[in-house]
Amino acid sequence: MSYTTLNCNGKLLDLSLPIVMGIINITPDSFFKGSRFQAHDDILRRAGQIIEEGGQIIDVGGFSTRPGANEVSETEETDRIAMAVSCIREVYKDIPISIDTFRTKVAETGIQEGADIINDISAGMIDENMFDAVARLKVPYILMHNVKGDLATMQKQTSYHNITADLLRFFSEKVDLLRTKGVNDIILDPGFGFAKDIEQNYELMAHLSLLKQLGLPMLVGISRKRMIWQLLETNADESLNGTTVLNVLALQQGADILRVHDVKEAAEAVKIFLKYKEGESAGTAPSATYL
Repeated sequence: MSYTTLNCNGKLLDLSLPIVMGIINITPDSFFKGSRFQAHDDILRRAGQIIEEGGQIIDVGGFSTRPGANEVSETEETDRIAMAVSCIREVYKDIPISIDTFRTKVAETGIQEGADIINDISAGMIDENMFDAVARLKVPYILMHNVKGDLATMQKQTSYHNITADLLRFFSEKVDLLRTKGVNDIILDPGFGFAKDIEQNYELMAHLSLLKQLGLPMLVGISRKRMIWQLLETNADESLNGTTVLNVLALQQGADILRVHDVKEAAEAVKIFLKYKEGESAGTAPSATYL
């Protein structure tokens, strides 16, 4: 592994062990209603809850990217992000804050208000100025796999020769471009649920460790997504158990950051996983004489 830290505005975020990112959506229509917070006091309560339950990054979004979500103007998204980041940063000085947006202006405003990381679900394909902005701002960048960054049609764009190999090629090209622009801290996000059907999501999960060949930290966000509740024939509200199972599988495949709605459960999964890894490395299989 060729990384151990991210530089977040001069503060080093340790990635030598997996960490949890808690979600705050400043939207009325995100797919999981338990992640929606719009009032100042509610946002602060949620931020405090994330920290208390073991979250080490707060991810703030002002535009729902679920299929069929309402369009949000750039001005409205910017206002939502500015309000949320400023009120969190006023109380919680040190927690790293990530801005979930594909718009350069929104990202820039979030960083100006005190955020540390840009989380772009479009990999710079919706706003062509994004990569230059990340380089100029000198912040960590979460690079998510998507297909052409098209939110309206992405679920119809699920044709791959080999999904894992195609993602490796996609990330290699994007990382090379970011490096030429001077971006140092890059986190890969395989983009579960984006331009992928249910079979492709699980195939990707099974071979996720191959993405570690690129030598970069990996974020996995599968919290309460369709790939869980569609398979289990339930809904997002009933998908916590399935989320925990997949989070553990992601950790086994090398995930460094879990992006989740349910921070306590994810932090507990990380703790148990790390204890399991300790046991795995401490013991050896018994010889035949003990069997």
